Amino acid sequence: MTTSTQGRDKLTFVSWAPEPAKVKQKMLFASSKDELRRSLVGIAVEIQGTEYSEVAYESVLDKANRGN
Repeated sequence: MTTSTQGRDKLTFVSWAPEPAKVKQKMLFASSKDELRRSLVGIAVEIQGTEYSEVAYESVLDKANRGN
């Protein structure tokens, strides 16, 4: 997702780990996500969601406009 509201694009990294997931699954996801995140270059905003409202378009846009 990119946004150009201030004349520039921002690469956004979104991760999704729903609350009902089992603890073991969440731990595996977290360790895998961290490794992936470190290998990527240029990410300006990171969104971690456990419920829809955290990854909804308006929420992501707000975080991107605030600078994270």
